[in-house]
Amino acid sequence: MTELSYLQAVVIGALQGVTELFPVSSLGHSVLVPAWIGGSWHHLVTENASGNSEGSPYLAFIVALHVATAASLLFFYRKDWVGIIRAFVTTVRTRQVTTSTERLAWLLIVATIPVGITGLALEHTFRTLFAKPLAAAVFLTINGLILLLGERLRRGSEARQTAARAAAVSAGPGAALEADITTESGERRLETLSYREAGVIGLFQTLALLAGISRSGITMVGGLLRGLDHEDAAKFSFLLATPVILAAGLLKLPSLAGPAGAHIHGQLVVGFFTAVIASYTAVRFLSRYFTTRTLTPFAVYCLLAGGASIIWFA
Repeated sequence: MTELSYLQAVVIGALQGVTELFPVSSLGHSVLVPAWIGGSWHHLVTENASGNSEGSPYLAFIVALHVATAASLLFFYRKDWVGIIRAFVTTVRTRQVTTSTERLAWLLIVATIPVGITGLALEHTFRTLFAKPLAAAVFLTINGLILLLGERLRRGSEARQTAARAAAVSAGPGAALEADITTESGERRLETLSYREAGVIGLFQTLALLAGISRSGITMVGGLLRGLDHEDAAKFSFLLATPVILAAGLLKLPSLAGPAGAHIHGQLVVGFFTAVIASYTAVRFLSRYFTTRTLTPFAVYCLLAGGASIIWFA
């Protein structure tokens, strides 16, 4: 088995930390970037596609990076998570959901169920079948199309809502008031999602098991299609990703104590802290970026990078 170098640890740690949160697929980039570089880097990809977490140093390393990303998200949203956990405990004790935070806690639980079940059942199958450069390139291109489609549908929905409000205003004060209440979905808050809608958004996240499909991107598109603005869609995406990424990492953490992690302890430490810094920087940037910006630049990047990779690896 090829051991990781410290340079690879730093590069892949930074790559994982950024691309796990940017809507461009961390799994896709962990396959494509080493394949583009070639040599011993490309051998990491072949181990990823054919090995298992007990025997592959690369997969053991990726496990540690997932835990690092989850730790950064937990720290960044620490106040939110304290409130969410307290709210959940309160609902269990009182058997009632009365506040917005209590509802958000249960929305996250409902949205986590689909990807949790699918991940446990199919993660190994998806990784061995699709974690190959050409497949990752195709899915990265599809990811760009999904982001573009989500933005297009979102703009179309906003245009229809604006037209409806204008028509209601011309129809009279009463009609205008009703239109403001029923069509102002651009201002919809997280807590107003139904549990069914949260489940659908969580179901979207299962597509991220395919190398090239972004977990944060597909979840954001799901939120946008349910009327959330970009800021709330991004926040829900990051909150939802935290327990999923953390659980996936912790379940496979024992592999680091086996043969896979025997000779890369130093690289694991370097990569872990690199990923912590990169992912914390990424979430700080994106939480501000999505207050005024859209997914379109990331969609264009995925289309260009995915298209170029298809040509290269085909």
